[in-house]
Amino acid sequence: MKTKKTISALMIAGLLTATPALAEEKPVLTVYTYDSFASEWGPGPAVEKGFEASCGCDLKYVTAGDGAALLSRVMMEGTHGKADVVLGLDMNLMAQARNTGLFAEHPKIDAEYTLPIAWEDPVFVPFDWGYFAFVYDKTKVKDVPTDFKALAASPLKIIIEDPRSSTPGLGLLMWVKSAYGDGAAQVWKDLADNIVTVTPGWSEAYGLFLKGESDMVLSYTTSPAYHLIAEQDDSKAAAPFTEGHYLQVEVAAKMAGAQQSDLADSFLTYLTSSDVQAVIPETNWMYPAITPAAGLPTGFGTLITPDKALVFPPAEAKKVRDEALSEWLSALGR
Repeated sequence: MKTKKTISALMIAGLLTATPALAEEKPVLTVYTYDSFASEWGPGPAVEKGFEASCGCDLKYVTAGDGAALLSRVMMEGTHGKADVVLGLDMNLMAQARNTGLFAEHPKIDAEYTLPIAWEDPVFVPFDWGYFAFVYDKTKVKDVPTDFKALAASPLKIIIEDPRSSTPGLGLLMWVKSAYGDGAAQVWKDLADNIVTVTPGWSEAYGLFLKGESDMVLSYTTSPAYHLIAEQDDSKAAAPFTEGHYLQVEVAAKMAGAQQSDLADSFLTYLTSSDVQAVIPETNWMYPAITPAAGLPTGFGTLITPDKALVFPPAEAKKVRDEALSEWLSALGR
């Protein structure tokens, strides 16, 4: 029969054995990102493994669809959010994100970016970049349009992403607006009957394209590299448009209310490391923000290079975006 003294001794012993386990609990760094980044074939797993090897922490991804959906979630959660870092915004969303007051500056990162544009920003850290493009199957599409007007006049069916939830979808709006200005509304009216469907994000759109649901899909000039390198399939190509192609720079930033502020700073620095930048081309299938010492994978040399790069500075992007979205909604009746 156990006495009170025996029970007390057992309780004390239990507490003593539990103490080391409690002491070994690791801090958790919570990173909000988009679906494809955190997927098993995206850069997320390699980034997680590499960072955890030195941080003494657990890195936890929380996905929220596509890039634009990330900002919507962060704004909805406000100061009650759980994120320490948000990874997957871009230049079209930076001004709106900054204006929320929810993001914090990071310590200066000593990085020599190889972006097409100069980069100096105290909040947002670039990790990759690319140009938007319409991707098609060379075995099926022979008469390839060379601009938006030719695309609208063709019988080709396209799949695009919703600009309210997807950064590629928003990038397409900015692309058309940058190329056509006040004529953008008419371009959208002309394109309306070419559009098969509008998906919430890139993954859904590209998946439908690969299933044969459209002739072309809004993606990136780098997308054919995936098929060439990973599948030894050279049938996919990006259509070069004479108006130019719109530039996307993807960024990450620390939340002002981060529970793990120091770890968040370390993670942002890690994103610019050679370890991360070297895996970007063949996992996220984009150009790295810093070209690795070994250069880019061989297949990247086959990609089209836009004759003209289109981009709105972040400070202008919000105003342009609102006008472009209104034109898009009106033309598509959404």
